[in-house]
Amino acid sequence: MDILIWSGATLSFLGLCGLVYCIVRVAKARKSGMSDDDLRDEVKQVMPINLGALFVSVFGLMLVILGIFFS
Repeated sequence: MDILIWSGATLSFLGLCGLVYCIVRVAKARKSGMSDDDLRDEVKQVMPINLGALFVSVFGLMLVILGIFFS
């Protein structure tokens, strides 16, 4: 069950990296002085990445919990 825990931790870390990437990308867009429409388009482009990263992170945490439960 150690493999389940470590693979879940890896997935959670990758999801966290994706979330940080989304935060940095939107923060750069806000600081660049874009117009409201351009900023909304940027956020629309980042949103699927953000949701995917969140899903990967949650799935990884579920694997960690399952691994601890089965140990």
